[in-house]
Amino acid sequence: MKLYTCPFGTSGGSLAHPCGKAANALDEAGHKFEIEKVKGGAGMVWTLPNRARDRAEIERLSGQRGVPILVLDNGGVVAGSGEIVKWAQENPAPSTGA
Repeated sequence: MKLYTCPFGTSGGSLAHPCGKAANALDEAGHKFEIEKVKGGAGMVWTLPNRARDRAEIERLSGQRGVPILVLDNGGVVAGSGEIVKWAQENPAPSTGA
């Protein structure tokens, strides 16, 4: 599974940032996932000229340019931090049993 975030979203696991919230929820649910950072943050106006190019894959996967998005192993996509948190809570990772 892969979590697409902004360049700064998971730095220090910030619970105030949407990308950090998503990553923390996946961690708490026991999921192993890759993080793919994408360029073009919404608050960084200097990135606007290249944002469509930088976020083309995000738009292809989710129909939007915003992150975070989670791409599941089965190809499904969960978009937005609130939806990712909800998905993680409802779908904890299977226990490996010790």
